[in-house]
Amino acid sequence: MSKRMDELKAQIDAKKLYSLSEAIALVQKTGALKFDSSVELHVRLGINPKKTDQLIRGTAMLPHGTGKIKRIAAFVSANDQAAAKEAGADLIMGEEEIKILKQTGKIDFDIAVATPDMMPKIAMVARILGPRGIMPNPKVGTVGADVKKMIGELKKGKFSFKNDDTANIHQVVGKVSFDASKLEENIDTFLEILLKAKPNGVKGNFIKAMYLTSSMGPSVKLEIPS
Repeated sequence: MSKRMDELKAQIDAKKLYSLSEAIALVQKTGALKFDSSVELHVRLGINPKKTDQLIRGTAMLPHGTGKIKRIAAFVSANDQAAAKEAGADLIMGEEEIKILKQTGKIDFDIAVATPDMMPKIAMVARILGPRGIMPNPKVGTVGADVKKMIGELKKGKFSFKNDDTANIHQVVGKVSFDASKLEENIDTFLEILLKAKPNGVKGNFIKAMYLTSSMGPSVKLEIPS
């Protein structure tokens, strides 16, 4: 561990539960010096990730965005290509592009959207897209007939979230450079959405622990909202 990290960790009481405003101030103070780090919220949930009825999956839009710019690929037929381009898609993926993707396995986009008619064609690259978590899925709003709406929402910062295999949620909620008030609004909004996603089968505390951190900084343990 670097000397600087030791110095940063020394500023945080590992036994204390910090208020959100206190935690944001510490994360901004201890963020990386050379670049604008992402601010990440890590939530340990009281779910059993082995039970399908307790899995968490949803979509959200934060009031001030996450600060991350993502490349969007639109898997659309010729009839929808103009609309996809107008909406701001970075890549247009037709049948020929899908064949090339199958051959090369090369992905240079972060999110994929598709119209329903393209899903049978996308099936041939499901093994490439699936493991990376970017297979279009109607449950998270990335499959639909309204191409402009899908891409427009993603451009505004819409994202999907889900728990991992150890019952944790990891979510970018902004940048260290954001105003503290904007980070607080983003986090409050995400937690409100997350709490609404609590499955009926979960007994006891839904949120067991929360931590706020920057990409290269130490973590700060948060008070759990009531």
